[in-house]
Amino acid sequence: MRSQIKLGRVFGIEIGIHYSWFLIAFLIVFSLASQFRATNPEWGGGTILALALLTGGLFFISLLLHELSHSLLARSHGLPVREITLFALGGVSQIERNPASARTEFWMAFVGPLASMVIGFGCLGLRGLVGRPSTPAYAMFSWLGYINLGLAAFNLIPGYPLDGGRILRAALWWKNGDAERSTRTAARTGQIVGTLFIAAGIVQFFGGAGFGGLWIAFIGWFLLQAAGESYIQAGLTRLLTGVTAQDVMIRDCPVVDGHDNIQVFVEEKILRTGDRCFVVLNGSDLAGLITAHEVKALDRARWPYTTVFDVMKPVENLQVVRSETPLKSALEIMSRENLNQLPVMADGRFAGLLTRARVLNYLHSRIEFQS
Repeated sequence: MRSQIKLGRVFGIEIGIHYSWFLIAFLIVFSLASQFRATNPEWGGGTILALALLTGGLFFISLLLHELSHSLLARSHGLPVREITLFALGGVSQIERNPASARTEFWMAFVGPLASMVIGFGCLGLRGLVGRPSTPAYAMFSWLGYINLGLAAFNLIPGYPLDGGRILRAALWWKNGDAERSTRTAARTGQIVGTLFIAAGIVQFFGGAGFGGLWIAFIGWFLLQAAGESYIQAGLTRLLTGVTAQDVMIRDCPVVDGHDNIQVFVEEKILRTGDRCFVVLNGSDLAGLITAHEVKALDRARWPYTTVFDVMKPVENLQVVRSETPLKSALEIMSRENLNQLPVMADGRFAGLLTRARVLNYLHSRIEFQS
């Protein structure tokens, strides 16, 4: 779940919005406006709309605080956080590595619902200080209080990857000492919870709940998919154990002469071979990489007058790994930097190229032939 719109940074963590967020934002504001209009029609249309917008905005701030609590605790334990993304079902913290202990996993999971509970009780406490129940401020803090307490309770459901599922994973991990097996058990539980949500949503829909039932079913579908992916990821982690970058890298990489112009390069290399990434060497040293992406960014009229050296990614701008780097760590780098290729170095020399396609082929073979 990557963000398409960047909002800025909070405590050094990038905050962004996925396009699906606009759907839930509209639905929440529309629902709040309808609720306030039904219970307090005397407030007037302008007041109701402004209150719905303000309440919805504060709700998303509370979601952000929930995710920030996860991210800040993760960073305090040395785990890098890429970003926080708000989307249709709330928010997600992009934490790049799993915690090293069950204790850390427990607190990273529990701190989110704890933050929502603190916000919820805080809003209910403020409710009593702002005036009578018929005032807009009272209605706003009342809704924010109960919705955050509901959010905390929902996230404590033991369905991975919900916070409650991660707490379950931490408990199993602490008991059996096996992080992978605990993840798979928690993920299976998450799939069961997701299936129950789907069934409950369908029953409610046909029972007259309308959109509310469909929304519950959609949440269940999301949990089912996320739990299934987590189960697969746990298995992949096991397959990657003990494997290094040099075990999977391409050793006979396609090489191109940096003095060739782009027109020759396209005709003689890309179109004839179908390869899309080429190594540019300076003697036996790596000079850079050139891919079809760099070529497409160049005006076609300039191809005959521009060399490969001119448009390649120079080595000093490349992310590289050493040959003994664990494959899992290399994949984390490729994911974090959104790279399709990663040069591998041995004794200061270029040794090969690690690509996503190569890793996928490796995993496919391991899965196909493992006993």
